[in-house]
Amino acid sequence: MYRGREGQWAFLLHRVSGMAILLYLLLHVFSIGSVIFGEAFYMRIHETYDLAPFRLGLVGVVAAVVYHAFNGLRIIMMDFTGFGVAYQRQMWYAVLAITALATVYSFIRLLPRLLGGY
Repeated sequence: MYRGREGQWAFLLHRVSGMAILLYLLLHVFSIGSVIFGEAFYMRIHETYDLAPFRLGLVGVVAAVVYHAFNGLRIIMMDFTGFGVAYQRQMWYAVLAITALATVYSFIRLLPRLLGGY
C-alpha cells in the first residue's frame, strides 16, 4: 500500500467515512420504509438490529459522522483561507483527536445499550 502522508490518509478516511454514512442512511431508509410490508416484517428487521454488530455499529456511525464533519471543516479552511494549507497537518491531528474523544464518549454513553440491547 502507498505510504502517504497525512493528506492522503485524510482523503482516504474522508471517502471511507462518507461511504459508511451513506450505507447507514440507506439502511435507515430501508428500515423505516419496511413498515409498508407489515408490522411483523418491520419488527423482524428491528430485532436484527439488536444484534451485537449493529449495536457496535452505532459507535462507528458516531465516529464516521464526527470525522467526516470536522474533516470537511478542515477542507473548507484549506480552500478558503490563506493559512489553512500551512496548518493542514496540525488540523488533521486535531480532527483525529476530536473524533477519538467523541467516539470514546459515545462508547461510554452507549455502553448499557451495547451490553444489554434496548
